Amino acid sequence: MQQDEKLKYLTVALYAFGAIFIIGVPAMMMWIWPSGWGWTPPQPEYEQMIMGVYATLGVFLILAAKDPLAHASLIWFTVWSSIVHGGIMLVQAIIDETDRTNLLGDVPALFLVAIVLWYLMPKKTLA
Repeated sequence: MQQDEKLKYLTVALYAFGAIFIIGVPAMMMWIWPSGWGWTPPQPEYEQMIMGVYATLGVFLILAAKDPLAHASLIWFTVWSSIVHGGIMLVQAIIDETDRTNLLGDVPALFLVAIVLWYLMPKKTLA
C-alpha cells in the first residue's frame, strides 16, 4: 500500500477510533458489555477516570485526523499507550480469573488500535 493511500486510511481510522473512544468505550463499559470492559467488582471511580481519559484522547484523535502528519507524536502515543495498557491488562487477566473476560473485550481492542495505527502511520514524511 502506498504512503498516500495509507494516509487516507489513517485519517479514517483516526476519526473512527476517536468516535469509538468518545462514545464506544463508555457504552461498552456501562451498558453493552461491562464484564468485558469494566472492573470486577465494579469500581465506578476508576471507570469514570478511564472513560474521561479515553474521551479526551478521542477528541484529540479526531482533531489529528485533519492533518495526521502534524500530529505524529499523538498518534504514536496512542499506539504505545494502547500496547502498554493492553499488555498490563493481559497479564492481569491471566493472573486474576475475575478479569478473564477482558481477554475477549478491551485487551484485543487495545491491541487492534495499536496495530492499525502503527501499520497506517507513514514511516517517512511525504514529499
